[in-house]
Amino acid sequence: QVQVAESGGGVVQPGGSLRLSCAASGTITSIYAMGWYRETPTKHRELVADITNFGGKNYGDSVKGRFIISRDNDKNTVYLHMNSLKPEDTAVYYCRYYPNVWGQGTQVTVSS
Repeated sequence: QVQVAESGGGVVQPGGSLRLSCAASGTITSIYAMGWYRETPTKHRELVADITNFGGKNYGDSVKGRFIISRDNDKNTVYLHMNSLKPEDTAVYYCRYYPNVWGQGTQVTVSS
């Protein structure tokens, strides 16, 4: 059984940067795609970015050009580098280990 744990959330000013990390642990027999999603009280969970086991990347339209997803397969860890943050990026960010393992979420707040 696989578990994932997110870290790196917090409060940042508009225009700032933050890096989220998600480490997978447990019985990992194969390397699967991993990704980041986010959710707010008024918006359903949406894809932020994901990355395949071969490094193929996919981004949500609202973060293209600002966020970068990367992974370290040796550490079973995926990272989300968030730049030029905006107040509308405020959300709980969830890590997903495909197909259906989710983390508890980490809060990101962008506010002055």
